Amino acid sequence: MFSGSIVAIVTPFRGRTFDRKAYADLIEFQIANGTSGIVPVGTTGESATLSHEEHKEVIRCCIDVVRKRVPVIAGAGSNATAEALELTQAAKDLGADASLHITPYYNKPTQEGLYRHFKTIAEAVALPLVVYDCPSRTGVSVAPETVARLSAVKNIVALKDAEGNLDYTSAVRSLCDITILSGNDSLNLPILAVGGKGAISVLANVAPRATADLIGAFLKGDAATAEKLHRKWFPLCKSLFIESNPIPVKAALEMMGMIGGELRPPLYPISDKNREVLRKDMAAAGLLK
Repeated sequence: MFSGSIVAIVTPFRGRTFDRKAYADLIEFQIANGTSGIVPVGTTGESATLSHEEHKEVIRCCIDVVRKRVPVIAGAGSNATAEALELTQAAKDLGADASLHITPYYNKPTQEGLYRHFKTIAEAVALPLVVYDCPSRTGVSVAPETVARLSAVKNIVALKDAEGNLDYTSAVRSLCDITILSGNDSLNLPILAVGGKGAISVLANVAPRATADLIGAFLKGDAATAEKLHRKWFPLCKSLFIESNPIPVKAALEMMGMIGGELRPPLYPISDKNREVLRKDMAAAGLLK
């Protein structure tokens, strides 16, 4: 379940409401192009701007459309442990295969607080849990030693590593055998090279086949093909983060005619200058007709 290219899928909106038809089409596009799993309502899915009812609706829609063809790893994180517990139980009740948990944001807990937060959820809800470390967005990092402690907790099965530092990845690998999934597409290949098993990917929203092929090639021992794909897609990996995620990736999907590109405030459309940079990299990658 926790390997290969797993897409951190966007949540499309139309007229301020969830666009179920566009979402279903995105999921079919992913499955047809080799994606190994779907993450609904992660941070790329604008989970922080959804009501709890909308959050559950998106998960329910994802599960209904996927129909067990690939695992569904539902975003269920929060900066409040009680809220994360509620969302995790809801994900389990809806039929998700696992849950993804961003480190609590804004309140900046200590390492002991982080440990107890994830442990409490994992012990309360019988659902595999992926810890998501992304200090650039949350202001706090899960230390390698804390990851090692968490790896001993039943149901804590993987780490989404968006630390942006290969020393961090190597330190985690040196301390425990938890499954590591890249959380930065520009580092997918390097993280695989130090022991990662896949990625929870933003790039896969627009290039699912390429992302699956890169990871698949490396895991099969074909490092040369993986490196060739890494070089080709690296510029787009960077431009997809030219502004705060998911602003650029939604703009990219709009360029491809797959969604309307609507965002939930306080996120607003990409600037004209950055849209042109993104368009050039999309065209260079062959994604625009």
